[in-house]
Amino acid sequence: MADAPPAIIVALSGRALAAAARRAGCRTLVLDLFGDRDTRRLAWRSLRVSGGLARGFDEASLLAGAARLRAEAAREGFEVAGLIYGAGFEDRPEVLARLGQRVRLLGNAPEVVAQVKDPKVFFPLLDRLGIPHPEIRLAPPARPRDWVVKRAAASGGGHIRPAVVAGALAEGAYFQRRAHGRAVSALFLAAGGEAHVLGFSAQWAAPAGPNRPFRFGGAVCPAELAPAMARRLSDVVARLAGQLRLVGINAADFLVREDGFDLLEVNPRPGATLDIFDRDPRAPLLALHLRACAGTLTRAWRPPATAAALALVYAPRRTPIPAGLRWPRWAADLPEGGAVIARGAPVCTVLGRGRTPTQARARALARVEAVLSMLARGGRPAARPPSRLELQSREI
Repeated sequence: MADAPPAIIVALSGRALAAAARRAGCRTLVLDLFGDRDTRRLAWRSLRVSGGLARGFDEASLLAGAARLRAEAAREGFEVAGLIYGAGFEDRPEVLARLGQRVRLLGNAPEVVAQVKDPKVFFPLLDRLGIPHPEIRLAPPARPRDWVVKRAAASGGGHIRPAVVAGALAEGAYFQRRAHGRAVSALFLAAGGEAHVLGFSAQWAAPAGPNRPFRFGGAVCPAELAPAMARRLSDVVARLAGQLRLVGINAADFLVREDGFDLLEVNPRPGATLDIFDRDPRAPLLALHLRACAGTLTRAWRPPATAAALALVYAPRRTPIPAGLRWPRWAADLPEGGAVIARGAPVCTVLGRGRTPTQARARALARVEAVLSMLARGGRPAARPPSRLELQSREI
């Protein structure tokens, strides 16, 4: 596929999608906020867009970047095949629509994103379909101790606050009653009003203090679910895909208990768990995504037999990245030497595999500590012999 037209990837961080495209044999032009070392290595061309994780893309910078990449492709004799998007448009479907006027979108339409991410539309839809979800309110509840505040159309969990400490509400914020259960996400393909669940992952939080207890920490697949529960969640996914006319790769996030579940949200685009699910070279997931966007739903795909996990490394303090740092091969989303990571901001992603989900998660978490230790030493090798845990973390 070396001569196939390239696709533009746009996401807050484009590395995971660029890696999935490389596995699918697709050339890509990437627009994101970070311009990480491995993103640039994976992409045919890449540009950084102005903006930030909290405020999102600067629209003018984003549109100018897309125009520049299209022009560069044209100079090489290519018409861009389309645009694949990840996180970053949940609260700005109108910007996605303007991009779609310039480049064909290979994913859900902007109006679908708007419908899924508007709590005034999405949760009444769940009520009509009889799909359980935590109670929501748009006005402050009488007993805030039992509630959290969420920013509509946000991602990553860092925006969720206990209602008792929420303070002034951001535009589009809403209240959700606290619910209990294991955080489980269903990754699924959708096309033609139907869906096929690719697999389930279990997720965990990396709290950033008592006021940010739900910041995303990582995920492991497979999630250990009873077959009956897996069927119930798959049924919810199928009903939503039919009602919303979803296409391509999407994810649905649940809280699962022995006696039931609640649906929290649907993310109508590929996400971070591509890294842990996309391990079959015979059926790369981005190729299935593109086929689904064209109307063909692949049902034969099955998740790998072994477990895999990813975890985010957050800076515990203002952290400079040493020049010439040799990153481990199990690390991804790699900042350039000389960059300075703000306290609480993501440094990189680490990956781990194992025979069981417990082993894979433990390996990923050990690698978080290994990266933090390496950065605390200024990137210098450890002065002592590596421990057994560190030796294990060198394995793939």
